[in-house]
Amino acid sequence: MKTDPAIHGPRSKPQPGILRTAAVQMIFAPTVEENLARIDAAVAEAARAGADVVLLPECATTGYACDFGGLKPAMVRTALEALGNVATRHRVNLLAGSPVFLGRRMFNALLVFDRQGRLIHTYAKCQLTDSDRRWFTPGDGLSLFRVDGVVATAILCHERRYPELVRLPVMAGAQIVFHPNAGMDPLAVSRRKRKGRDGIAVRAFENAVYYVFANSVGPQGDGKWSAGDSKIVAPDGTFLQLADNRREKVLVGDLDLAAATRKYARDSLRHPRFLAPHWRRIVSELRRRARQNDQTFRQGILGGLFK
Repeated sequence: MKTDPAIHGPRSKPQPGILRTAAVQMIFAPTVEENLARIDAAVAEAARAGADVVLLPECATTGYACDFGGLKPAMVRTALEALGNVATRHRVNLLAGSPVFLGRRMFNALLVFDRQGRLIHTYAKCQLTDSDRRWFTPGDGLSLFRVDGVVATAILCHERRYPELVRLPVMAGAQIVFHPNAGMDPLAVSRRKRKGRDGIAVRAFENAVYYVFANSVGPQGDGKWSAGDSKIVAPDGTFLQLADNRREKVLVGDLDLAAATRKYARDSLRHPRFLAPHWRRIVSELRRRARQNDQTFRQGILGGLFK
């Protein structure tokens, strides 16, 4: 994987109000062990470029073409422990897509580890595809968390079709949307999504927030493809970074948080006035449910690995 050293190199110290963020575009490996090795190498590269936050694709530990029916909770716990160690070793906030278990139920999740390798947030995908439903239980909450003090949210893959999953957390304070993806499309559909033609820039613009998208890339098996096209989008809808549809890549961009004003979401909290109290109740419930879900995942799914 490559970054551009002329643009992003190690920093002597972080800049106030700037969050240096990396999006990793991966070619999935056949095994969890090989994926973890690729993740470690990509995060090391991002850390050398001075990244504060690193986003991996959906199901980065297993790949999305995995036989999820054959996964065992112990295998997943081992992979999650390895992710925490990667975050600790490279001193970054690591956002990683992975299956997770709660009892016998399996969720398609995004896990957020802080610089000390502690699990601080888990979001379970709530809008599932037909293929997801074969294996995964839908989540029952939205994503809201902090990375280095910055409020953020996340959605997974297919959920970009549900704008409320972004708008409501932005109303609650999120300045960044993190979107891990694992494309599984016929080649013709994959081609139509390339070069930013996927609506993501519109979502950044209409919420006045940053949007970070990390995708898999290339053939996925059974005639399916992933478009790649990982990107970092500014609040005005411009592309700060955009990957191609062929190669692995570590994208790195500096997010100037003063530009993530959330203006349009904040306006919606006030007008029309008859909706304002309803939005406030929803936002309050969103925050409560996010805290509750984080506690449930830490205690139940991870079996005490991360406390």
